[in-house]
Amino acid sequence: MGGKKKLSLKQIERMQDKKDEEEKKKKEKSGSPRERKPLSIIPPDLKSEKIIGELKRMRVLTPYAVASRFNIRISAAKDFLEQLEESGTIKLVSGSHNIKIYKAE
Repeated sequence: MGGKKKLSLKQIERMQDKKDEEEKKKKEKSGSPRERKPLSIIPPDLKSEKIIGELKRMRVLTPYAVASRFNIRISAAKDFLEQLEESGTIKLVSGSHNIKIYKAE
């Protein structure tokens, strides 16, 4: 007939104080939650030298990388990369029906 012994009131009080301190520290560390900005549907300008320069600095161009860099949706990034390929700014390296990988020329 073993089992866990019943804790004394002092032990219960210590455990509750410890738990409260840990929660307080956790809240202080987390701070305020990050605000999410709405993603843009409109891709950046194709003829902008600043945009082209930024793309050339990237080693590999994937829809996810472009979407996160320019804060646009992935579908808009896919269309943007296809337009750049048609204009000859970038070249398709590899791809399947799921993902396409491009490289700046």
